Amino acid sequence: MDAEEAKAKLLAVQKELGHEIRVFTNTTASEKPDDVSASATEEPDDFYDFTPEDYYQIMSEKIGAQSQVLKTRKIREAEAAVRRARITKAVIRVRFPDNYVLEVKFQPAEKIQSLMDLLTKVVARPDLPFYIYTTPPKERIKDTSKDFYSAGFAPGAIVYFSYDWPKDSEYDNAVAKEGPYLRDDILSLNGLDLSAKQVEDPVHPEQEPKPKPPEVASPLPDPKPAAKKPTKPKWLKL
Repeated sequence: MDAEEAKAKLLAVQKELGHEIRVFTNTTASEKPDDVSASATEEPDDFYDFTPEDYYQIMSEKIGAQSQVLKTRKIREAEAAVRRARITKAVIRVRFPDNYVLEVKFQPAEKIQSLMDLLTKVVARPDLPFYIYTTPPKERIKDTSKDFYSAGFAPGAIVYFSYDWPKDSEYDNAVAKEGPYLRDDILSLNGLDLSAKQVEDPVHPEQEPKPKPPEVASPLPDPKPAAKKPTKPKWLKL
């Protein structure tokens, strides 16, 4: 697929869904617990002694917490409004069990339900119930009426996709574990990205404007000294 065909395909899907999307595979390997605990060593006893530095740090944190409580409601609301205005998008990444990731860009004020509606359009089996959740710990997202900012999903978040049926059901082995989870035409967008900046074509030599030679100022002629009028000497009397 050439660049023009890929761009046209991405634009067509973006027009259909009403959002800019990107599909890629998750290549990040999960960290093993043994790797984390291998470098852990037991601290000496004096490590847990309470030092003056610890006291001043605790007191400064306590004073800072008290100052936050003393702020008026209007000040807190104004500060929250400023923080919210700085966030202009919510980039949501949906991870599927088959290692594919769907990235979608939303407005922070949009509802989580808009993500659920979009997933209904792109999954391979929209007739089957599904849900999304966050981890760790695993927490199912039930309230889809929240906007992305209020849910803490702005400027970005990672959620996980799962079909919603009891274990050992007729669909559990066939669909939930094998996939694919996304439509074939959506999977074909894997690795394509419209947000990448295109390199502009270089200007051909014949199209480059030729630099003009610097203009040399012509020397001005030396001004002639003004002719002095003849003056009559004071001693001459006529």
